[in-house]
Amino acid sequence: MAERALQQIISQLKSHPNAPYSEASKLLSKAKIALLQLKVVTPSPSTPSSHLALATELYEAGALFSIRAKNAEAFTRYVSQLQPFYELADDAESGGSREESRNKVTGLYLLLLLTQGRYAEFHSELESLSTRARGSEEIERDRYLGYPIKLERWLMEGSYDRVWKAMKSREVPSEEYGVFSEILTSQIRSEIASSSERAYPSLPLSSTKSLLFLDSEGAVIDFARQRGWVIRDGQIFFPATEGAEDGGDEKEISQMVIENTLGYARELETIV
Repeated sequence: MAERALQQIISQLKSHPNAPYSEASKLLSKAKIALLQLKVVTPSPSTPSSHLALATELYEAGALFSIRAKNAEAFTRYVSQLQPFYELADDAESGGSREESRNKVTGLYLLLLLTQGRYAEFHSELESLSTRARGSEEIERDRYLGYPIKLERWLMEGSYDRVWKAMKSREVPSEEYGVFSEILTSQIRSEIASSSERAYPSLPLSSTKSLLFLDSEGAVIDFARQRGWVIRDGQIFFPATEGAEDGGDEKEISQMVIENTLGYARELETIV
Protein backbone atom coordinates (compact mmCIF):
# COMPACT_ATOMS: atom_id res chain seq x y z
CA MET A 1 0.00 0.00 0.00
CA ALA A 2 2.75 2.45 0.99
CA GLU A 3 4.68 1.73 -2.21
CA ARG A 4 1.63 2.32 -4.39
CA ALA A 5 0.81 5.56 -2.54
CA LEU A 6 4.38 6.72 -3.05
CA GLN A 7 4.25 5.98 -6.78
CA GLN A 8 1.00 7.93 -7.14
CA ILE A 9 2.40 10.98 -5.32
CA ILE A 10 5.58 11.00 -7.41
CA SER A 11 3.44 10.77 -10.55
CA GLN A 12 1.37 13.75 -9.37
CA LEU A 13 4.44 15.83 -8.62
CA LYS A 14 6.04 15.07 -11.99
CA SER A 15 2.87 15.78 -13.96
CA HIS A 16 2.42 19.20 -12.30
CA PRO A 17 5.95 20.69 -12.06
CA ASN A 18 4.61 24.26 -11.76
CA ALA A 19 2.13 23.53 -8.98
CA PRO A 20 2.25 26.00 -6.03
CA TYR A 21 4.97 25.12 -3.54
CA SER A 22 2.40 24.89 -0.73
CA GLU A 23 0.53 22.14 -2.60
CA ALA A 24 3.74 20.30 -3.48
CA SER A 25 4.87 20.46 0.16
CA LYS A 26 1.70 18.71 1.32
CA LEU A 27 2.23 15.92 -1.19
CA LEU A 28 5.91 15.63 -0.24
CA SER A 29 4.98 15.33 3.45
CA LYS A 30 2.55 12.50 2.68
CA ALA A 31 5.20 10.77 0.60
CA LYS A 32 7.73 10.96 3.44
CA ILE A 33 5.26 9.11 5.68
CA ALA A 34 5.13 6.38 3.04
CA LEU A 35 8.96 6.28 3.06
CA LEU A 36 8.88 5.75 6.83
CA GLN A 37 6.45 2.88 6.39
CA LEU A 38 8.75 1.32 3.80
CA LYS A 39 11.76 1.86 6.14
CA VAL A 40 13.70 3.58 3.39
CA VAL A 41 14.36 7.00 4.97
CA THR A 42 17.87 5.77 5.84
CA PRO A 43 18.87 3.41 3.01
CA SER A 44 21.22 0.44 3.25
CA PRO A 45 22.62 -2.10 0.76
CA SER A 46 19.79 -4.47 1.77
CA THR A 47 17.06 -1.93 0.86
CA PRO A 48 15.09 -3.17 -2.19
CA SER A 49 16.22 -1.40 -5.36
CA SER A 50 12.62 -0.46 -6.23
CA HIS A 51 12.31 1.36 -2.88
CA LEU A 52 15.65 3.11 -3.39
CA ALA A 53 14.53 4.33 -6.82
CA LEU A 54 11.23 5.68 -5.49
CA ALA A 55 12.89 7.51 -2.61
CA THR A 56 15.47 9.02 -4.97
CA GLU A 57 12.74 10.21 -7.36
CA LEU A 58 10.82 11.74 -4.49
CA TYR A 59 13.76 13.67 -3.05
CA GLU A 60 14.77 14.86 -6.52
CA ALA A 61 11.22 16.10 -7.13
CA GLY A 62 11.34 17.90 -3.76
CA ALA A 63 14.68 19.49 -4.69
CA LEU A 64 13.30 20.82 -7.98
CA PHE A 65 10.15 22.22 -6.37
CA SER A 66 12.32 23.94 -3.75
CA ILE A 67 14.47 25.61 -6.41
CA ARG A 68 11.44 26.79 -8.38
CA ALA A 69 10.13 28.31 -5.13
CA LYS A 70 13.59 29.89 -4.55
CA ASN A 71 13.82 28.05 -1.23
CA ALA A 72 17.58 27.45 -1.02
CA GLU A 73 17.43 26.00 2.50
CA ALA A 74 14.88 23.31 1.56
CA PHE A 75 16.81 22.52 -1.63
CA THR A 76 20.03 22.02 0.34
CA ARG A 77 18.21 19.65 2.71
CA TYR A 78 16.97 17.54 -0.19
CA VAL A 79 20.47 17.39 -1.69
CA SER A 80 21.81 16.20 1.66
CA GLN A 81 19.08 13.54 1.89
CA LEU A 82 19.91 12.34 -1.61
CA GLN A 83 23.60 11.69 -0.94
CA PRO A 84 23.29 8.19 0.66
CA PHE A 85 20.95 7.13 -2.15
CA TYR A 86 23.41 8.36 -4.77
CA GLU A 87 26.25 6.50 -3.06
CA LEU A 88 24.28 3.26 -3.19
CA ALA A 89 23.44 3.98 -6.84
CA ASP A 90 27.19 4.31 -7.56
CA ASP A 91 27.71 0.84 -6.15
CA ALA A 92 24.86 -0.52 -8.29
CA GLU A 93 25.94 1.41 -11.42
CA SER A 94 22.48 2.77 -12.25
CA GLY A 95 21.39 3.61 -15.80
CA GLY A 96 21.11 6.66 -18.04
CA SER A 97 17.80 8.30 -17.10
CA ARG A 98 18.62 8.15 -13.40
CA GLU A 99 22.06 9.59 -14.14
CA GLU A 100 20.49 12.54 -15.99
CA SER A 101 18.20 13.34 -13.05
CA ARG A 102 21.11 13.14 -10.65
CA ASN A 103 23.27 15.43 -12.81
CA LYS A 104 20.44 17.96 -13.02
CA VAL A 105 20.15 18.20 -9.22
CA THR A 106 23.94 18.18 -8.76
CA GLY A 107 24.37 20.93 -11.38
CA LEU A 108 21.78 23.05 -9.58
CA TYR A 109 23.62 22.51 -6.30
CA LEU A 110 26.89 23.63 -7.92
CA LEU A 111 25.11 26.75 -9.20
CA LEU A 112 23.72 27.46 -5.73
CA LEU A 113 27.22 27.21 -4.22
CA LEU A 114 28.52 29.53 -6.93
CA THR A 115 25.88 32.21 -6.35
CA GLN A 116 26.50 32.03 -2.59
CA GLY A 117 30.26 32.49 -3.08
CA ARG A 118 31.03 29.09 -1.47
CA TYR A 119 33.93 28.36 -3.82
CA ALA A 120 35.74 25.86 -1.58
CA GLU A 121 32.59 23.71 -1.38
CA PHE A 122 32.08 24.16 -5.13
CA HIS A 123 35.51 22.69 -5.88
CA SER A 124 35.09 19.98 -3.26
CA GLU A 125 31.88 18.88 -5.01
CA LEU A 126 33.74 18.86 -8.34
CA GLU A 127 36.42 16.61 -6.87
CA SER A 128 33.81 14.12 -5.69
CA LEU A 129 32.26 14.20 -9.17
CA SER A 130 35.63 13.39 -10.72
CA THR A 131 35.93 10.22 -8.67
CA ARG A 132 32.81 8.73 -10.27
CA ALA A 133 33.35 10.11 -13.78
CA ARG A 134 35.92 9.11 -16.36
CA GLY A 135 37.49 12.54 -16.28
CA SER A 136 36.86 16.28 -16.19
CA GLU A 137 36.07 16.35 -19.92
CA GLU A 138 33.15 13.97 -19.43
CA ILE A 139 31.78 16.16 -16.62
CA GLU A 140 32.05 19.34 -18.70
CA ARG A 141 30.32 17.71 -21.68
CA ASP A 142 27.24 17.05 -19.55
CA ARG A 143 24.76 19.89 -20.15
CA TYR A 144 23.76 20.12 -16.48
CA LEU A 145 27.19 19.80 -14.87
CA GLY A 146 29.12 21.68 -17.55
CA TYR A 147 27.00 24.84 -17.25
CA PRO A 148 27.97 25.89 -13.68
CA ILE A 149 31.57 24.78 -14.27
CA LYS A 150 31.90 27.10 -17.28
CA LEU A 151 30.21 29.98 -15.45
CA GLU A 152 32.58 29.62 -12.49
CA ARG A 153 35.64 29.59 -14.77
CA TRP A 154 34.49 32.68 -16.69
CA LEU A 155 33.63 34.53 -13.47
CA MET A 156 37.13 33.82 -12.12
CA GLU A 157 38.67 35.02 -15.41
CA GLY A 158 36.54 38.17 -15.43
CA SER A 159 34.97 37.09 -18.76
CA TYR A 160 31.61 38.57 -17.81
CA ASP A 161 30.54 38.93 -21.43
CA ARG A 162 30.71 35.12 -21.78
CA VAL A 163 28.65 34.67 -18.61
CA TRP A 164 26.02 37.09 -19.99
CA LYS A 165 25.88 35.14 -23.25
CA ALA A 166 25.47 31.83 -21.44
CA MET A 167 22.67 33.18 -19.23
CA LYS A 168 20.78 34.75 -22.13
CA SER A 169 21.09 31.90 -24.62
CA ARG A 170 19.81 28.39 -25.14
CA GLU A 171 22.78 27.14 -23.12
CA VAL A 172 20.64 27.38 -19.95
CA PRO A 173 19.92 23.66 -19.35
CA SER A 174 16.41 24.02 -17.87
CA GLU A 175 14.02 26.54 -16.34
CA GLU A 176 15.26 25.70 -12.83
CA TYR A 177 18.73 26.95 -13.78
CA GLY A 178 17.23 30.28 -14.84
CA VAL A 179 16.22 30.92 -11.21
CA PHE A 180 19.84 31.85 -10.50
CA SER A 181 20.15 34.34 -13.36
CA GLU A 182 18.93 37.29 -11.29
CA ILE A 183 21.44 36.54 -8.51
CA LEU A 184 24.34 36.15 -10.95
CA THR A 185 23.29 39.31 -12.79
CA SER A 186 23.52 41.29 -9.55
CA GLN A 187 26.94 39.81 -8.77
CA ILE A 188 28.26 40.57 -12.24
CA ARG A 189 27.02 44.16 -12.13
CA SER A 190 28.86 44.63 -8.85
CA GLU A 191 32.07 43.17 -10.32
CA ILE A 192 31.81 45.28 -13.49
CA ALA A 193 31.21 48.37 -11.36
CA SER A 194 34.37 47.62 -9.35
CA SER A 195 36.35 47.09 -12.56
CA SER A 196 35.05 50.41 -13.94
CA GLU A 197 36.17 52.24 -10.80
CA ARG A 198 39.67 50.76 -11.11
CA ALA A 199 40.02 51.30 -14.85
CA TYR A 200 38.66 54.81 -15.48
CA PRO A 201 38.10 58.11 -13.69
CA SER A 202 34.75 58.49 -15.51
CA LEU A 203 32.50 57.02 -18.21
CA PRO A 204 29.61 58.41 -20.28
CA LEU A 205 26.21 57.71 -18.76
CA SER A 206 25.05 56.01 -21.98
CA SER A 207 28.04 53.64 -22.01
CA THR A 208 27.47 52.75 -18.37
CA LYS A 209 23.87 51.80 -19.16
CA SER A 210 25.07 49.30 -21.79
CA LEU A 211 27.96 48.14 -19.63
CA LEU A 212 25.74 47.23 -16.69
CA PHE A 213 22.90 45.85 -18.88
CA LEU A 214 20.39 48.20 -17.27
CA ASP A 215 17.10 49.10 -18.97
CA SER A 216 17.22 52.89 -18.62
CA GLU A 217 19.42 55.80 -17.64
CA GLY A 218 17.17 56.24 -14.60
CA ALA A 219 18.19 52.74 -13.47
CA VAL A 220 21.85 53.72 -13.99
CA ILE A 221 21.36 56.83 -11.83
CA ASP A 222 19.83 54.74 -9.04
CA PHE A 223 22.70 52.24 -9.25
CA ALA A 224 25.27 55.07 -9.32
CA ARG A 225 23.86 56.60 -6.13
CA GLN A 226 24.09 53.24 -4.37
CA ARG A 227 27.79 53.06 -5.33
CA GLY A 228 28.50 56.68 -4.34
CA TRP A 229 29.26 57.74 -7.94
CA VAL A 230 28.85 61.36 -9.04
CA ILE A 231 26.76 62.18 -12.13
CA ARG A 232 27.46 65.45 -13.94
CA ASP A 233 26.98 66.65 -17.54
CA GLY A 234 26.08 63.19 -18.87
CA GLN A 235 29.16 61.62 -17.27
CA ILE A 236 29.59 59.30 -14.30
CA PHE A 237 32.64 60.12 -12.17
CA PHE A 238 34.05 57.34 -10.02
CA PRO A 239 35.59 57.95 -6.61
CA ALA A 240 39.37 57.59 -6.52
CA THR A 241 40.30 54.08 -5.39
CA GLU A 242 43.19 53.31 -3.06
CA GLY A 243 46.37 52.29 -4.83
CA ALA A 244 44.97 53.29 -8.25
CA GLU A 245 48.33 54.78 -9.27
CA ASP A 246 50.27 51.63 -8.32
CA GLY A 247 47.99 48.96 -9.76
CA GLY A 248 49.04 49.16 -13.42
CA ASP A 249 48.40 45.47 -14.19
CA GLU A 250 45.11 45.50 -12.30
CA LYS A 251 43.98 48.60 -14.19
CA GLU A 252 44.91 46.99 -17.52
CA ILE A 253 42.93 43.84 -16.68
CA SER A 254 39.96 45.93 -15.57
CA GLN A 255 40.03 47.89 -18.84
CA MET A 256 40.05 44.62 -20.80
CA VAL A 257 37.04 43.37 -18.81
CA ILE A 258 35.15 46.60 -19.55
CA GLU A 259 36.01 46.56 -23.26
CA ASN A 260 34.90 42.92 -23.66
CA THR A 261 31.64 43.52 -21.82
CA LEU A 262 30.91 46.75 -23.71
CA GLY A 263 31.61 44.95 -26.97
CA TYR A 264 29.02 42.30 -26.14
CA ALA A 265 26.51 44.96 -25.01
CA ARG A 266 26.89 46.72 -28.39
CA GLU A 267 26.41 43.41 -30.22
CA LEU A 268 23.13 42.91 -28.34
CA GLU A 269 21.95 46.43 -29.22
CA THR A 270 22.74 45.78 -32.90
CA ILE A 271 20.75 42.54 -32.85
CA VAL A 272 17.77 44.26 -31.20
